[in-house]
Amino acid sequence: MTQGIEEIIKGILADPKLTYPQRLTALAGAAENTPDPVPLSREAQWFADRDIVFDMGEGNAPYRPRYVLPDYDTFMRQGSRFLMLDPPGDIWDAVSNLLILYRHVPSVIAGPVYIGHIDRLLDPFVKDEEEARHAIRIFLTHVDRTISDSFCHADIGPYDTKAGRIILELSAQMQRPVPNMSLIYNEHTTDEFACKAIETGLVTAKPSFVNDAMYTADWGREYAIVSCYNALPIGGGGLTLGRLNMKKLGDVAESREHFLDHLLPAAVAAQCEQMDKRDTYILEQGRFLENTFLCSEGLIHRDKFVGMFGMVGLAECVNTVLKLEKPEERYGHGREAQEFALLILDRMHEQIKAYKPKYGRFEMHGQVGIATDTGVTPNTRIPVGEEPPLHDQLLFTALTQKHFAAGIGELFPFEETAKKNPMAVLDIIKGAFGEGMRYFSFYSSSSDVVRVTGYLVKRSDIERFDAGEACLGNSTVLGSGASRGLHIFERSVRQVPQEKD
Repeated sequence: MTQGIEEIIKGILADPKLTYPQRLTALAGAAENTPDPVPLSREAQWFADRDIVFDMGEGNAPYRPRYVLPDYDTFMRQGSRFLMLDPPGDIWDAVSNLLILYRHVPSVIAGPVYIGHIDRLLDPFVKDEEEARHAIRIFLTHVDRTISDSFCHADIGPYDTKAGRIILELSAQMQRPVPNMSLIYNEHTTDEFACKAIETGLVTAKPSFVNDAMYTADWGREYAIVSCYNALPIGGGGLTLGRLNMKKLGDVAESREHFLDHLLPAAVAAQCEQMDKRDTYILEQGRFLENTFLCSEGLIHRDKFVGMFGMVGLAECVNTVLKLEKPEERYGHGREAQEFALLILDRMHEQIKAYKPKYGRFEMHGQVGIATDTGVTPNTRIPVGEEPPLHDQLLFTALTQKHFAAGIGELFPFEETAKKNPMAVLDIIKGAFGEGMRYFSFYSSSSDVVRVTGYLVKRSDIERFDAGEACLGNSTVLGSGASRGLHIFERSVRQVPQEKD
């Protein structure tokens, strides 16, 4: 049994900054952590004891998948016998049915991390635009006030729809961090619609842009972006997310050869073992799929769940192992650093894809970091404060994102003047996608809503929380820690050319 459970519970109950739902979630997490952790081999435990391999705090007794992606299109067509819902007949039915279903979709945040391709779900019911705008505003408000976690994610696009335009318009007006949002971008996305999305994003840090061609090659058409920027199959999801801390792995390396030939393969094997055992626990001990109407009604399927092999701190790892100190030689700048980084990623990918878990398969994910990280750069990003010129950063980032089928992203603050020329931002995104970047996030340097690493927060909420006030959004707590440890407000602010008269 976990030591100190009584002290943990008392600490939760005494925390004045926790709302009732936040307190309830924390107490449930404490209970989940009372059993002993899923056992690991001695070799894997060595890495776990040093936080090189980490289970992302999913709990010692995982009883549900980390990310669940119901097939909402099927739900809208058939309704639900369990929830006693008929297929919707109008916009109000559609909004109501979705909000009811969200209450029953589990995840690591105790609510849905994916609420559907919402423009596609709602557009068939947009008959009167003013009525639809009213209904969709209520829908977005309800999601923000009840799920209250910006790991909750909605997708729109690629097509220009009435519902999509209403969603963008309302998102800009409301300026709320929930839901997080992505635009699926491909050859069917018009420049006009994309620029509308950019105008919204420069006000409220969403939507981000998704390179649909790359993710379709990985998953087929039926995938979604969820949580921060995680790519997963619709009708399934992610059973677990393990995290390999490359910075800490590099810290124990004796040499380049020791790292590549011994530490790296042993650490990858350790994380694969941990993920495999936790996935098995969820399905065999937790018996999640045997006890949910989501499965019996065909909204999720076991064979569509995967394991997510996450990693952070590649920059620090490369700089440490190669002993790079000169700015022009370091990660994101020097050729040796680039070649070593790509070699590491190639070897990791080869070993991960060769591993055969008991359930599903494993895919690589560029993890965004956690609130307690200090001096660890998310996924394969270049450290804040060391960014090269924008063009060079885009090219380097694209090279490092090839293997990350389960999602990876980079983000760029733009000067306020970018609002005058959204087409210039779109040209940057098109160029980045052409080079192989998977996911492009952006916001204005003057925005109150900002992207921390993958999730959204309001600067003003962080200020209130740091002053001792309780806040509605769960992500505010994480953003408060990340603002210090990850220097999120110190990123290089980029300029775009001004639109000519």
